[in-house]
Amino acid sequence: MSDLFAGLHADEYDRVYGNRRLLARILRYLRAQHGAMLGSAVLVVGSVLLTASVPIVISRMIDQIGGGAGLGLQLCVFVVAAAALAWAMNWARQAITARLVGRMVYHLQCEAADAALAKDVAFYDENSVGKVLSRVTGDTEGFGSVMTLALNLLSQLLLVLLLGGAVFWIDVDLGLTILAALPILLAAALAFRRVARTAAAATRRVMARVNANVHETMMGISVAKSFGREQTVYRDFDAVNRLSYQVYVRQGLIYAVILPVLTLLAGLATAVVLYQGGRFAVLGGLSPGEWYFALQALGMLWQPVTQAAAFWSLFQQGLAAAERVFALIDSEHAVVQRGNEPVTGLTGEIEARGLRFGYGPGSTVFEDFEVRLAARETVAVVGHTGGGKSTLAKLIARAYEFQGGELLVDGRDIRTLDLRAYRRRVGVVPQHPFVFAGTLAENIAYGRPGASRADTERAIERMGHHVWSRSMPMSLDDHVSAGGRGVSVGQRQLIALARMFLREPDILLLDEPTASVDPLTERGIQDALSRLFTGRTVLVIAHRLSTIRRADRVLVLDQGQVAEEGRFDELLRRDGPFAALYATYYAHQEAV
Repeated sequence: MSDLFAGLHADEYDRVYGNRRLLARILRYLRAQHGAMLGSAVLVVGSVLLTASVPIVISRMIDQIGGGAGLGLQLCVFVVAAAALAWAMNWARQAITARLVGRMVYHLQCEAADAALAKDVAFYDENSVGKVLSRVTGDTEGFGSVMTLALNLLSQLLLVLLLGGAVFWIDVDLGLTILAALPILLAAALAFRRVARTAAAATRRVMARVNANVHETMMGISVAKSFGREQTVYRDFDAVNRLSYQVYVRQGLIYAVILPVLTLLAGLATAVVLYQGGRFAVLGGLSPGEWYFALQALGMLWQPVTQAAAFWSLFQQGLAAAERVFALIDSEHAVVQRGNEPVTGLTGEIEARGLRFGYGPGSTVFEDFEVRLAARETVAVVGHTGGGKSTLAKLIARAYEFQGGELLVDGRDIRTLDLRAYRRRVGVVPQHPFVFAGTLAENIAYGRPGASRADTERAIERMGHHVWSRSMPMSLDDHVSAGGRGVSVGQRQLIALARMFLREPDILLLDEPTASVDPLTERGIQDALSRLFTGRTVLVIAHRLSTIRRADRVLVLDQGQVAEEGRFDELLRRDGPFAALYATYYAHQEAV
């Protein structure tokens, strides 16, 4: 089994919780539903008392068998009435339990989703979205299923206590005989605990891998089809699906062993009790009614006892699921603020002092990095791939945590600012913007929640209605699908720019907003950008010559350091690193 589970490694943020800690945390959710728990408890007690009363009354009736037909009729009426009332109470308890567990799962999913949304960009660089989704949905629902089983089992355990007490009341020796079998059953169930927990955790992990594989495949299906790689994609899925099959079969075999073993032990215990009870009846220690009750109680006892014992192994599934959800909720953030200073507006002065950053051990991007952006200055950042252009923008956006030095905004340490308020003052336009499922108007208004339709239309007018209408042959009420399928990359960039015109941030970070548009549309967008850039600090990762020419300053990054900086014409005259970049990447654009 260890070989089978060897490839199902825990995620980096996973942690191991002890059973006591897990149960204490689960009880917090139950305590929040104390009203429902109290109502369920009352109904459990009532239904259990009614269920237990039937064999007790019948046993008394057997001892008074000479009471005539009237007594038999009374017995029938009582049994039917007790069964009907017990059924009604059980139905009401099941309804309350369903609501109670539903609320628990709802709150747990809310906490898990909130934790997933609060995670930094760095978290999703290292962890698959599909695996996170599996924890938010699949693991919380699996936990809910086991909690339903646990709450239903409580009534069975109460029945065990009540009937067991009645057996002791009838005959202590018979009660001790039954009691002696319980530790054997519980020991057998507990022996499966560790292997069941391991199997349950592996099942959850393999399900997460399947979800991640399907999610990533669907996200990249157009690329797979364009290269004719459908068979390769299928083979990858088949491999992880086969592993899932093996894990589920192994788990099924483990659980298939538990109940038969417990049933065998219960059968042996029943034989012993039957022998002992018969001997006591022959010797006169038990009346016929009492022996009948002992046999009936025995049948009613073993089922919940074996279920309870087997349930411990099944309960490991719930604990494994809860452990995975709590690990997501408790995982530490990479971006950690040291303060919560208010941010109502920014002039946009940005300064890095001795900045040190790397994406991981042995991957240093910046080492003792120094740069300053003046307030309301437009800076174009250029350089070879891997020079640190995108990383600088991400650090200013507070998407990643730097390991050393300082990053100041308006003279204040960026780590001391209210993060939500700061991010509301910063606008980011990636090279490949994301479009959500909804109308075009809703996608533009995403940049400023609560914006009216008139606000959205004014943003388009400011950007340039002629540019929008030429490149976007759709109305604002037309729908687009998630990810922007059916919308070109250039059209997505227009949507992202419209968001910025609507949002009006103090600091603007762009990854070449005209990289995927035609030259005619580019000229219109450049005019719009001139209006957008006015009055705010702009850092633009530039791939187009027109963008570089419009910048107040050009910053040349090379291997995490500022190789050169200055105005466009000045840098060309120096014949330094920028001039070399110009000759390689930009000179051919002069003819366009």
